[in-house]
Amino acid sequence: MSGIPDRKESQVRRLLEGPYPVVPAGLAAGAAARGNRLLRRRRALRRFGWAVLLAAAVAFTVWASLTHPWSTPPSGISPPLEGW
Repeated sequence: MSGIPDRKESQVRRLLEGPYPVVPAGLAAGAAARGNRLLRRRRALRRFGWAVLLAAAVAFTVWASLTHPWSTPPSGISPPLEGW
């Protein structure tokens, strides 16, 4: 390194050595309450997503069991050839 002192480093050192600002009294409790709200919201959204996915799977299963999409549709063009 060159012998020139770094301006940013000296500013950071002054901030770390200087008087610390006063933290508001309810800051930790407010942060904890906000975190709990976020966790509850995230958990509710996750449960809602799983419920929607399960409902879609059930609806698909019911539809597939009623319509049988895997079977070939009957041919309406000509009757099947028999007795050849």
